[in-house]
Amino acid sequence: MSVKQCHHHGGKKRKIIKRILIGLGILAIIVLLIFFITWAILQPKKPRFVLQDATIYGFNVSAPILLSSNFQVTVSSRNPNSKIGVYYDKLEVFATYHSQQITYFTVIQPVYQGHKDTNIWSPFVYGTNVPVAPYNGAALSQDQSNGAIGLVIKINGRVRWKVGSFISGRYHIHVTCPAYIPFGNRNSGIAGVVTGVKYQLARKCSVSV
Repeated sequence: MSVKQCHHHGGKKRKIIKRILIGLGILAIIVLLIFFITWAILQPKKPRFVLQDATIYGFNVSAPILLSSNFQVTVSSRNPNSKIGVYYDKLEVFATYHSQQITYFTVIQPVYQGHKDTNIWSPFVYGTNVPVAPYNGAALSQDQSNGAIGLVIKINGRVRWKVGSFISGRYHIHVTCPAYIPFGNRNSGIAGVVTGVKYQLARKCSVSV
């Protein structure tokens, strides 16, 4: 075979590969356009979370500034979309105080949330001898003396959206729920933490996806 024929066959092969790549690129663009147009028509909305109540079972600040606590919180999540389902693949609940995490992570099991559906979870959020910053330890002790504590219940995880048979990739979700929790009735003259009492909060949470 001559050198001219080799160049001819090599050039033809490159043209075929180039056409295949161009075809795949056009197909990918069409799929993305269909996805984004569908997404724009459906107008997906973020899930809505509400911190409904909290029950204190234990709260103690000890030296050298260690916190042991045990709460049970009730959180509801509503899917406001009429044509989009939500897969909660992984959710972790924990409490923070002045931007410092003061409990362990509590995992909520994966669940699918249908159109306009509502899910309610009541996880225990707790920690044993969790080190806290000195200034937070002093503030926690003061809050305990005052009879109430201002916490932030956070939920972090990943979600997927379901439109018909299509399921999206995973997205990070961050939920922040402010909670002002009483330690008991200060007017009753009872000192310290009153445990096992459920406090109704009904606080809306901010959600970012």
